[in-house]
Amino acid sequence: MDKVNSSVVSEFVLLGLSSSQELQLFFFVFFSVLYVVIVLGNLLIIITVTSDNSLHSPMYFLLGNLSLVDICQASFATPKMIADFLSEHKTISFSGCLAQIFFIHLFTGGEMVLLVSMAYDRYVAICKPLHYVVIMSRRMCTILVMISWTVGFVHTLSQLSFTVNLPFCGPNVVDSFFCDLPRLTKLACLDSYIIEILIVVNSGILSLSTFSFLVGSYIIILVTVWFKSSTAMAKTFSTLAAHITVVMLFFGPCIFIYVWPFTTYPVDKILAIFYTIFTPILNPIIYTLRNRDMKAAMRKIVTYYLRPKKISEMPLVVRNSLY
Repeated sequence: MDKVNSSVVSEFVLLGLSSSQELQLFFFVFFSVLYVVIVLGNLLIIITVTSDNSLHSPMYFLLGNLSLVDICQASFATPKMIADFLSEHKTISFSGCLAQIFFIHLFTGGEMVLLVSMAYDRYVAICKPLHYVVIMSRRMCTILVMISWTVGFVHTLSQLSFTVNLPFCGPNVVDSFFCDLPRLTKLACLDSYIIEILIVVNSGILSLSTFSFLVGSYIIILVTVWFKSSTAMAKTFSTLAAHITVVMLFFGPCIFIYVWPFTTYPVDKILAIFYTIFTPILNPIIYTLRNRDMKAAMRKIVTYYLRPKKISEMPLVVRNSLY
């Protein structure tokens, strides 16, 4: 392959989710509401975790970072997709396409490692409770978050290196709502077999290894709790079942799309919605609304900002203006 990109394609056409005008109007409203809920819900989690001293613990520190990644993951393509529902010509520039590939692999790779970090936190808390404070120190939590961003960055750079020099000289229609790497390589003016192998090696190994680690940690946690108490087992299983649901919805589509990129299916773009939109909205529900401490802290913050202020609580300038 030449080192200089020989592309003559300056933009790509995104087919989106549907060509039906009625469905596009419905999708515009539906995904607009979802996106607002994702951003506001995850922002509320970040504000709650940072402002409430009782939540300054490793678990909530990682949860706050997960919410930040979720906002980023939902924002790399969703606003563009929502705008395209009202646009007749759904196009994206070549550089914009590469930017979407960069960000999707940065955020998904980072989230995979972050989910593993959260599973490790629960493993230490349940299986090694006496050493929890020492093992999960603030320094360790910071290192885990830095590792997640580093893995995501290295992962996306390696993926982008497969794409940036591909020659695109013919078809420029992408059957998706964003520039997806497996679909984009199909449009290159060369045999993409080697590129697809590299995609499998890169994304496939990352997805399968982190997923296997998560499943293994959950099994160890359940076995440990099962020997302790049947009541604790039921409570832990209820919590982990919800976590496993989110993990399956996130990892399942990723593994399906990127471990077998040789053949693209119409269902691929539907599966892509799960890890770009549905997972960022499920994480706040699963990891937050089922948590008693988190709900209490959120209620306290919402009550503080929404309840009517007493005159004694108002700033002096405002009080003077009332008289």
